[in-house]
Amino acid sequence: MKRNLLSIIILALLVINLVLTSVMMVNVSSASRKTGALVSDIAQVLKLELSDGSAAGTAASSVPMEDTEVYKIENEMTIPLKADADGTPHYCLLSVALSMNTKSDGYKTYGADLASKESLITSLIYDVVGGYTLEEAQANRELMKQDILKQIQVLFDSDFIFQVSFSEITFQ
Repeated sequence: MKRNLLSIIILALLVINLVLTSVMMVNVSSASRKTGALVSDIAQVLKLELSDGSAAGTAASSVPMEDTEVYKIENEMTIPLKADADGTPHYCLLSVALSMNTKSDGYKTYGADLASKESLITSLIYDVVGGYTLEEAQANRELMKQDILKQIQVLFDSDFIFQVSFSEITFQ
């Protein structure tokens, strides 16, 4: 008799636990749904996109890998950064690679002979990266890439270069 009574108590506690767990799950899922809707509304008001923040990332994903060619600028660049408030000189050592769409009209015009334009691209990278302070450069690598990409696309008046990558980047 004691075993049956103990079994009934365990079964009752199991049912109560199941009911309380389901009530808790309904409350948590509705709260998370409301939080997601609130974040989306705030993002719409601020006109933000819920993504990684890189415009180049979306363009890069739309170009298939077989249509992509990578041009690596051979020399590492040591670029002096804009002076901070403390006035100490800081430098950025980086290697840059450019991803190009081989199906683009701009690639047919400039892509095969990009090595002859490397000094223009390098100068442009120096100008863009040199405009950042050490803290800005460390915090905004993606923004630096986007700025370089925009300037290169303006230089060539084409978007056949769709992504800028830093294969190595060091700050001092």
